[in-house]
Amino acid sequence: MCRSSPPSHFFQRHRQGDLLSRLTGDVEAIEQMAVSGLIGTASALFSAVFYAAAAFWLRWDLAAATFVLAPLFRLAAKKFSAGVGAVAREGRVADGAVTSVVEESLGNLVLTQAYGRQDAERRRLSQEATAWFREAVRSARLNQAYGQLVQVIETVCVLAVIGIGVREISEGQMTLGRLLAFAALLSYLYPPIRSLAQLGLLITAATAGAERLVEILDTRPAVADPEGPANHSTGRPDGVITLADVSFRYPGTDRPALENLSFTANPGELVVITGPSGAGKSTISKLLLRFYDPGSGAIALDGVPLRDFPLDRLREYIALLPQETLVLHDTVRANIACGRPGASERAIVDAARAADAHDFITALPEGYDTKIDPDTARLSGGQLQRLAIARAVLRDAPVLVLDEPTTGLDAIAIRRIIEPLRRLMTGRTTIMITHDLTLTPDADRVLVIDQGHITESGRHHDLLALGGVYTRLYGSQNPDMTAEAGLGGPPEAYAYAGQVEGGAYGWSEYWAGPVA
Repeated sequence: MCRSSPPSHFFQRHRQGDLLSRLTGDVEAIEQMAVSGLIGTASALFSAVFYAAAAFWLRWDLAAATFVLAPLFRLAAKKFSAGVGAVAREGRVADGAVTSVVEESLGNLVLTQAYGRQDAERRRLSQEATAWFREAVRSARLNQAYGQLVQVIETVCVLAVIGIGVREISEGQMTLGRLLAFAALLSYLYPPIRSLAQLGLLITAATAGAERLVEILDTRPAVADPEGPANHSTGRPDGVITLADVSFRYPGTDRPALENLSFTANPGELVVITGPSGAGKSTISKLLLRFYDPGSGAIALDGVPLRDFPLDRLREYIALLPQETLVLHDTVRANIACGRPGASERAIVDAARAADAHDFITALPEGYDTKIDPDTARLSGGQLQRLAIARAVLRDAPVLVLDEPTTGLDAIAIRRIIEPLRRLMTGRTTIMITHDLTLTPDADRVLVIDQGHITESGRHHDLLALGGVYTRLYGSQNPDMTAEAGLGGPPEAYAYAGQVEGGAYGWSEYWAGPVA
């Protein structure tokens, strides 16, 4: 069975608040039609049939005259349905815009306060709320106009029946009591008929929400599970990653993010990918996890194309530490356990110990049961990163992808995560994507990517000797060392490649201790 989801670029094109509105307000509109509407329709239909039968039993000719005018209710609903539908669609969009502004304001609360944007955010919300209010007023006016028109139709029907009844009374064909009884039946008959006619308006309003949901459901997935049974071994792979002439362009862009990219990473190797911002480095991690598929070329794990793996199995084999430390609004235990659902308490604690996180976790007020969230102030950036490492340790995948693992961390925090990272990387195929060139001296291979191409490849010292892009990038981060050693100088000049002014330690010193 093919399991898939809307592509990542679909969520990038739409604001999170708008998507949230679709999954709440639009669903509620559909629920109102599906539950309340159907129940109300069944009740109205039963009442209409019952009172219509009673009316025909009392005076079939007057009842026939009444039902000749009854389709006017349907015509009135049809006349208003187009306007109601347009207003409902605009209202749902406006509601999504309001939710988006609120979500963005709360998410950027620090920016709002630090830059004094309270008035600007207030104006944004006021603008979107005014648009929503305008559509709400239009909707109320249409519904009120429909209600007034229905009352006019009911009055015309009642007057027509009374007119016929008065004529028959004057001719001696009907008594006053029978006419009053029939008029009483009409007062019970018209409300359910009105409700049945109004069902069309309810369906029209719900359709506006359904269209927005269908847009999500009908979006073609960026990736999907392979059709039919998998044709590869179900055992744990060794972890050989191969990219062969891979090219990729993000949807809606003209310039390729990657073009004819090829390299291989073997088990136990540390391959560092670096290069200028926007060069396409992080795109590689998205392709490895199959958030996207390459436009051309192939990516394989142990020689098997990634397209041939079921998505859930592939993502069991490749563990990702993204640039942004992802945290669930849950306990510390749950945040680690999501690396392998169903893991035992001992496995969770062992993973925390391996990530050098057990001590600070046990020092928390409730230990592993302490609740944390993405904006928690209880844990530092380095501690959150160690939780992410513990999650990856618990995952125990043969391939590890590190996307900017030291972003936002100071030198002390970096020192605390190096040893856990070293344990995590042992025996695994590790692909590290980073701007921080202090992380490269001990890499088995460094790939320099620029404008989607691999421009240089080799070990740290060899690339420095080339005097190319890597040397310039390194020199921009370590100007004092490059001035002393000379760009393109002998490898020995870069023994302390990561050392910077102020005594900060380089990666070699983090990794293997001070250089003698």
